[in-house]
Amino acid sequence: MPLVTRNHPKLTLEGARAVLDAAERRAREIGVPMDIAVADDGGHLLAFARMDGAKLSSVQIAITKAECAAIRRLPSGPAMAGDTVNLALSLGLAVASRARQIPVRGGVPLVVEGHCVGAIGVSNGSEDQDTDVARAGAAVLEKA
Repeated sequence: MPLVTRNHPKLTLEGARAVLDAAERRAREIGVPMDIAVADDGGHLLAFARMDGAKLSSVQIAITKAECAAIRRLPSGPAMAGDTVNLALSLGLAVASRARQIPVRGGVPLVVEGHCVGAIGVSNGSEDQDTDVARAGAAVLEKA
């Protein structure tokens, strides 16, 4: 009989909280309060924190970055054509996915044993700061 199911790791609430805590620590280190979202492998929210001083307008952006990185299995960001941003494709993907894909950096997939188990999305700083904090959160699972 052919294989009809696959066993692979799943992100637990405890794991999501560990990712969130590591990201919060990094945000405090760089002095930028962040909105931080952790989603499962289907892009569904598992954990969220809005640090004191983080913008309300960045809440949904952090969630969308996490969702995007989870469903694409890639970091969020613009579609590229070589070294150049493909603006038409970036906007087309956002429209076609009903805004589930976002051409803004700051979403990073969470990978365990070669499987994407979810993603973290961070917003409120620059794209570089958001990505730095997201990577700090994701690094926790690499050590597990």
